[in-house]
Amino acid sequence: MENGSFLDRYFKLREHGTTVRTEIIAGITTFITMAYIIFVNPLILSNTGMDKGAVFVATILSAIIATMIMGLFANVPFALAAGMGMNAFFTFYVVGQLKYSWQSALAMVFVCGIINIIITVTKLRIMIVKAIPDSLKNAIGAGIGLFIALIGFVEGGLVVKNPDTLVQLGDFSKPTTLLTLIGLIITALLMVLRVRGAILLGILITTIIGIPMGISKVPTAIVSLPPSLAPTFLKLDFAHLFRPEVGILGVITIIVAFSLADTFDTIGTFIGTARRTNVFDDVNGEIKKGSRFPTKMDRALFADAIATSMGALLGTSNVTTYVESTAGISAGGRTGLASVVTSIMFFLALFFAPIVGIVPAQATAPALIIVGVLMLGAVTSINFDDFSEALPAFMTVVLMPFTYNITNGIAAGFIFYTLVKIVKGKAKEVHPMMYIFTILFILRYAFLKA
Repeated sequence: MENGSFLDRYFKLREHGTTVRTEIIAGITTFITMAYIIFVNPLILSNTGMDKGAVFVATILSAIIATMIMGLFANVPFALAAGMGMNAFFTFYVVGQLKYSWQSALAMVFVCGIINIIITVTKLRIMIVKAIPDSLKNAIGAGIGLFIALIGFVEGGLVVKNPDTLVQLGDFSKPTTLLTLIGLIITALLMVLRVRGAILLGILITTIIGIPMGISKVPTAIVSLPPSLAPTFLKLDFAHLFRPEVGILGVITIIVAFSLADTFDTIGTFIGTARRTNVFDDVNGEIKKGSRFPTKMDRALFADAIATSMGALLGTSNVTTYVESTAGISAGGRTGLASVVTSIMFFLALFFAPIVGIVPAQATAPALIIVGVLMLGAVTSINFDDFSEALPAFMTVVLMPFTYNITNGIAAGFIFYTLVKIVKGKAKEVHPMMYIFTILFILRYAFLKA
């Protein structure tokens, strides 16, 4: 690379101790580790009645645009796409349980994005994150991980209903259940062997195995023009948000749940990475306690904030920063050039829509379970020796999968944490924002159905 080249000047490659080649490899690595979302997101959101082809395009377009903005505007090596957990919350709770239309759910996601933009610009997003104790932040991540894993077990047939014991192990004489088990074993072994793109490879291998089993469909083509985006583009429905049986508090609760989960994932990914690399801080690679977030961090937060509303307009659930970006950073990525490369890879994937149709739920179910395993790791950071910390965290983690409801877990954690601190005479340790959220949650369950 020549001195003073355009890429060097724009992305400050030499200043970050990297090269064009390294950034390209990092960008491709990030894409490989998170490309499973191309297959998983359309399958999950299609359960709401959304057109799978349109969601496929919306998923990729939102990833392309958001990741490109992150690279060019913030100059950091993070990729964005529709978030796992949030798509499940969108599908199985907001639409499945509360019976909102997917158009209304998209409207909620759009509002969530607008709120995130406002609270990011005004620094409130950082204040909200600081207000919530670390134990609950970790518990929310772990709880969502269990929730995702449960969905994978159910979708793959590994766990089924039983009228006597509530649930039981699935029937392995069924080809569909057997394929899920095979896929889980393959994906797990690839993860153990630290194979790059293990989750994506697991999906592809399981899909291929499913062909002779009569489960996976044989594609009629490999490359084609993308499906139409029209079925989901700008289909937001604000008119039916405030239904009497749910009400304004119910809507606020859902939007808060969307916003908090998005915020926790993003901030956690940024700060966790900044402490190990010089992605945000060119001096020592970490954000010092008590210091303001550097300008690059502010830009990254803003890029993440606008991604959610943009994704809703296209027709997908919350778009957020992917923790899988750390795979590319581990490969040497330090600048936004890596994100630009990832964005280009998503663009190329846009023309392989026929492949999406052959991927069965039994191939993506193992991916959900593995992602759940990865997210559950947050529970190790919770101090279970302190019961006042353990109880709220436990209620957060277990109520998400046990009630098949992410909001219930978040609400329980907030309420129990606040009550425990008050009883212990440590009410002053609870941030005022925590009291506001706690009151909102109590009102929500006192006057509305759970």
